[in-house]
Amino acid sequence: MRSEIAAFYAGFGQPDLLRRAYDDAVLLVPLIDDDKVYTSRVRGIDWICAFTSFEEYARYMVAREVLEDQSYRYQRVLGARLIAWATARPEPTGVSIDCVGAQPVAFPPELSDEVIEGRWRD
Repeated sequence: MRSEIAAFYAGFGQPDLLRRAYDDAVLLVPLIDDDKVYTSRVRGIDWICAFTSFEEYARYMVAREVLEDQSYRYQRVLGARLIAWATARPEPTGVSIDCVGAQPVAFPPELSDEVIEGRWRD
């Protein structure tokens, strides 16, 4: 997965290869109370934050100013299962990979014109 992300940042990535790498990747996903997947809402869209390594997860937690002595739970999930779960949610949900890292990648949800118009109307 990381090599496909690096290829995109270098300017020669291939969308199909990135998607296949994502589907096959084992990602770390933060959990909140009751073992629910943590999501973050940005401009009316829910985002699942997922990480390619413990280092990327730790970087995210530091950016959120977490306490060092507290433990933070996570689940390892295949990318294909994560996107299936996001797609099945009633609210539009995307997946953000390594969102505070040097090479973040986002897989946004597909949105209908009605949803887009309703969420970003002036």
